[in-house]
Amino acid sequence: MDGSLPLTQNLKICIVTDAWHPQVNGVVRTLENLHRNLEAMGHSVSMLTPRLFKTLPCPTYPEIRLSIGARRRTAKLLDTQELDAVHIATEGPLGWAARHWCIKNNVEFTTAYHTAFPEYIAARSPFPAKWFYPLFRRFHEASKGVLVATETVRQQLLEQGYKNIVPWTRGVDTSLFEPRTSTIAVPELVGLARPIQLYVGRVAVEKNIEAFLHTTVPGTKVIVGDGPATEKLKAKHPDAHFVGAKFGDELAAFYAAADVFVFPSKTDTFGLVMIEALAAGTPVAAYPIQGPLDVVGASGRGPFKEWNSQIAALDDDLNMAIQVALTLDRQSCNQFARLYDWPTVAYQFVQALSINKSIAA
Repeated sequence: MDGSLPLTQNLKICIVTDAWHPQVNGVVRTLENLHRNLEAMGHSVSMLTPRLFKTLPCPTYPEIRLSIGARRRTAKLLDTQELDAVHIATEGPLGWAARHWCIKNNVEFTTAYHTAFPEYIAARSPFPAKWFYPLFRRFHEASKGVLVATETVRQQLLEQGYKNIVPWTRGVDTSLFEPRTSTIAVPELVGLARPIQLYVGRVAVEKNIEAFLHTTVPGTKVIVGDGPATEKLKAKHPDAHFVGAKFGDELAAFYAAADVFVFPSKTDTFGLVMIEALAAGTPVAAYPIQGPLDVVGASGRGPFKEWNSQIAALDDDLNMAIQVALTLDRQSCNQFARLYDWPTVAYQFVQALSINKSIAA
């Protein structure tokens, strides 16, 4: 990374990602907000996404589209841009194609470790996660900076032999996700038994949603999201309310109307939805593992030493975590989430970029 370049200089940045609309997940929301905030800072940002390619549905996960003929078209698209920095966000066909172009053209680039893909693959196949570690390490080894969201992920990647690891946290739009005084804006919740226990995210096996659906705390379980496991889980758990994917203000209203946000995943590297829920004033219940431990701390008081108010409950017994979370102060949740402001996150991203030497002259 070239620290000699003033961060006030406007940059031409290309972000390459296989994760984009119509996918609904934390990576897409993170990159959307990053794009918007970088341009607000005066940078010019191009997004190289599957929308520019012919695609095929991913086996076992048709919502994910895999780009066809990625290497040739990616090279053509990148050749036409005078870029100051290239950031490769994902390890899919576009990520590999952009990596190949950068290495071939002696262009430095950064990458990000958003998703624990080896663990995801292991959850969907009979193969252990460790079989896939060398492939993903190879993808990132040429990167001048592997951006990671948490200290736990940093330590895991160091143990796997990764180099050039750079911290880059996540942000939340606190103008959208905020406490609300009424639940009238959420007609799907009217008349449902309280407490409302909410899950938001992909409905897929690696998200461990069944652990939540098997909990016994009285009230109503609400699932916001869609995915390959939706129909199976709806059939097995008819008492749960599956309302499909929600976006923007409608999604924010669900967060604010819930009494507790339940995060059952054991594979997420961060868990952006936890910050969104907290911003809406809704406390979090989760397992004491990577992601929750990094975001809300072992005590549920946040990873910041100056933070004393409990805003989440972590327990190996998810029932217990939910019960404790229901007692927590909603105002403290919102105040904590405001520490994850997007301008700071975008500035940190620019600091991590590897700048092409030609513009520093």
